[in-house]
Amino acid sequence: MIKIYHNPRCSKSRQGVAILEASKKEFEIVKYLEEVPTEKELLEIIKMLGISPIQLVRKTEKIWKEEFKGKELSDSEIVKIMIENPKLIERPIVINNKKAVIGRPPENIATII
Repeated sequence: MIKIYHNPRCSKSRQGVAILEASKKEFEIVKYLEEVPTEKELLEIIKMLGISPIQLVRKTEKIWKEEFKGKELSDSEIVKIMIENPKLIERPIVINNKKAVIGRPPENIATII
């Protein structure tokens, strides 16, 4: 089943949900600010995306700029920071059959549904 890691307050995330609804395919919404992924889940998502953890960080968020920007952090530390501060996880993330994309731009979602 398709899964979208969604933040209802984010316009790109809402657009991602709309794309999935229009596809008429079944999907599950994970409100990741409430249902924070575990370290294992986040590592699996990063692997499916084919990126490094730092590429999943929203570097424009205030907490990143004030507390972490410019620091030398290991991949493991970055993953832990995202779990402790899920607002830092880029969104939306859509997963379908072990493939994943970040829905920025939202059109990326069409490549895996």
